[in-house]
Amino acid sequence: MPETPGTEFWRDLKPIANSMKPDAQQEVFHQFAPLEDERYYVPLSPTVGSRPLWISPRDNRWADILWAKEAGLVNRHYHPHEVFAYTISGTWGYLEQPWTATQGSFVYETPGEGHTLVAYESDEPMRAFFVVTGPLIWLDEDGNSDGHFDVHDYLALCRKHYDEVGIGADYIETLIR
Repeated sequence: MPETPGTEFWRDLKPIANSMKPDAQQEVFHQFAPLEDERYYVPLSPTVGSRPLWISPRDNRWADILWAKEAGLVNRHYHPHEVFAYTISGTWGYLEQPWTATQGSFVYETPGEGHTLVAYESDEPMRAFFVVTGPLIWLDEDGNSDGHFDVHDYLALCRKHYDEVGIGADYIETLIR
């Protein structure tokens, strides 16, 4: 048990013995997911970084924190699968949508949506938690396909960045499940 309970009604409960099935993998735990250490944010564009929290090559899915210190832009893209987002701080949105996400905002992106993600200037950096099922299809200004980005591209980008900043490419292996 991580912490000794005080007066909680469940304080006398015992943890489940042998709680992990024989083939189960350990969970991924981050005490402080939106770190201040910029080295953990992999550049997705010149103005926006991504801190991977969990990656599933099998499902072509990842969870990350998208971060922009100031006004930012991610390439135009289209999602053939659903995406979930929760805003931690700052403001961001899609040029194609009428809303602006602020702290506490939740977004469910339906499959088939193309958009241009922008981070607005704000008193706080834009930080949003995303769960992305890939691939992302990059789009040109007319909305035509101009390349793709999937979990394998994400892994390669993360390994290269972590190797370059001294964290080590093998760090990413701790996030793969």
